[in-house]
Amino acid sequence: MDFSLTEEQEDFRRMVRTWVEKECPKDVALELEKNEFQYPHELFGKMADAGFHGIAIDEEYGGSGGTELDQVVLIRELSRSLGGIAWIWGINAFAGAKSVGYYGTEEQKRRFLPEIAAGTKKFAIAVTEPSGGTDLLGAMKTTATKVDGGWTITGQKIWSTQAHVADYLLLLARSDKDVEKKTQGTTLFLVPRESAGVETRQIPKLGMKNVGSCEVFLDDVFVPDDLVLGEPGQAWYMLLKTLNNERIMMSALALGILDGVIEEAMRYLGERHVFGKPLGQVQILQHYVADMLIAQKSSELLIYEAAWRQSQGLPCGMEANMAKIVASEGAVTAADRGIQIFGGMGYALETQMQRYWRDARLYRIGPIANEMARNSIAEMAGLPRSF
Repeated sequence: MDFSLTEEQEDFRRMVRTWVEKECPKDVALELEKNEFQYPHELFGKMADAGFHGIAIDEEYGGSGGTELDQVVLIRELSRSLGGIAWIWGINAFAGAKSVGYYGTEEQKRRFLPEIAAGTKKFAIAVTEPSGGTDLLGAMKTTATKVDGGWTITGQKIWSTQAHVADYLLLLARSDKDVEKKTQGTTLFLVPRESAGVETRQIPKLGMKNVGSCEVFLDDVFVPDDLVLGEPGQAWYMLLKTLNNERIMMSALALGILDGVIEEAMRYLGERHVFGKPLGQVQILQHYVADMLIAQKSSELLIYEAAWRQSQGLPCGMEANMAKIVASEGAVTAADRGIQIFGGMGYALETQMQRYWRDARLYRIGPIANEMARNSIAEMAGLPRSF
């Protein structure tokens, strides 16, 4: 076994860290989120200039190559400073690059992947239904009806991150109601956001403020046949690869937040003195840090294995769910204890800890609730379905 990154990956990690410290240090994230409904287009463009949007896209399609593990290295370093704002890279990576790369036609790959790699097109995922949450297929009310030359789509989606600025929505709709199983009869579409009948509305929220999470309304939206992704009626079986990649990316983002929490905690413990001794000499706070480090290493090992398995074309559903649970819960607990270490200042908006906590808290809920992820793990282990 070799648990280390390659020399090339280590060089890439160092390059990203240098870029982050120059272009988007932690204080920049605090300033960005003050404008809750203002998407950070300039930062997205800087990521494009650095070539980040081309990571894990084949060179023949304008990318810089790499695997899912390289994606993990990148988003971990970005989120160490940016927290949830790093998701502006992550959404494009799995909703755009990986989805088109996994099951797009050759024509679709040559049409979209160079634009994604160059950072000239943004994608959003529009899958969750307002009445469904985790019961995605059971609550699916968005429908797609076949017409001449394409499809018309009507329905509503929610929690579609960056849908308000996206060029395309990776949208799941029920295209056939006469099926034996609810996993059948769904189709994936690349819906141009500016299509007639598409409306988006941002949702005010606790964290990840200026990334933008949206409701999406679709009223008889026409989508041409060449924007169907994969085989009609078989979307759910294809979409699992995208959802696994999303969970791996989210896990790496949570791990980056955990990295940032540890940095901030260690800095404060070294600077602050109480009762005539360094704060870092207080035993219970040392235990807090030890638990953070344990969570960091546990998350890292699970995430790297899940990413490696996906890069090798191996099943990774269980591993992606495990990584998602451990990393999200580890990040939230660490940030909460980080606030406790800071005391009253941990509650002040000028500090990083509260931002890390607010951003990390989402990832125990989305993109799949940790409770449902545990259900899935148990089912994959052979136990009967509990829902």
